[in-house]
Amino acid sequence: MNSRTVIASIGGIFLYFIIQVLVLKNLVLFGMAFCFLYVIYLLLLPIEIKTIPLMLIAFVLGFSIDIFYDSLGIHTASAVMLAFFRKPWLTVITPTGGYDTNTPPTLLNMGMGWFLVYSLPLLLLHHLTFFLIDNLGTSLYIPMIYKTLSSTVFTFIIGMIVQVLFYKKRRGI
Repeated sequence: MNSRTVIASIGGIFLYFIIQVLVLKNLVLFGMAFCFLYVIYLLLLPIEIKTIPLMLIAFVLGFSIDIFYDSLGIHTASAVMLAFFRKPWLTVITPTGGYDTNTPPTLLNMGMGWFLVYSLPLLLLHHLTFFLIDNLGTSLYIPMIYKTLSSTVFTFIIGMIVQVLFYKKRRGI
């Protein structure tokens, strides 16, 4: 990663954070579907990033969002969980020729099929972790499943819209 990529990544963290806290915090569809767009930022970081730095980025981003949501570490735990399982999942779905160097795993770069297989299980893991921790001590597991599934789909759709509108196709150097 060169200095331009690092600066763009830092700017991306702040942009996703601001949008999540100011706009998406109060956006809930039918009382069930929440949009956690900051998770899409974690998924769109370069494939070459190692697990520990990714977990640190996820920790900082999740902790910052927890401060504004008053959620006592739920965002932090679920974001770090996603960061931990991202690299093994990428290993499982690696194509035969491997990945291009420094190519971000966006919808436009990798295609709809690959991005669907890549992001939906990780989003589902994040949301399941989030709502499971949120519902600890209650027996409301059916609404938790509804919230998990609807929030996963909602976040995925908003993430696709953001990528189509604001990202451009970029190949590695």
